Amino acid sequence: MTSSSVVAKTASSRLKFFTGIWGELKKVVWLTRQEVTYLTALVLIVAIVAGAFLWAVDLGFTTLVDKVLLGK
Repeated sequence: MTSSSVVAKTASSRLKFFTGIWGELKKVVWLTRQEVTYLTALVLIVAIVAGAFLWAVDLGFTTLVDKVLLGK
């Protein structure tokens, strides 16, 4: 195989690869702006609630360890 045919084959396979990607992206059903906003808010709310819960559990265990094990 000559070097020019290798380059042509590589360029052709790259073009097919990116053409395939573009074709798959056209099939995707994208979310609407409203759905993205709703789901983003939902994720933030769940993260804040989970963080507050873990903070409260940590505070409880810290207090428990301080009073029971350390006698403070």
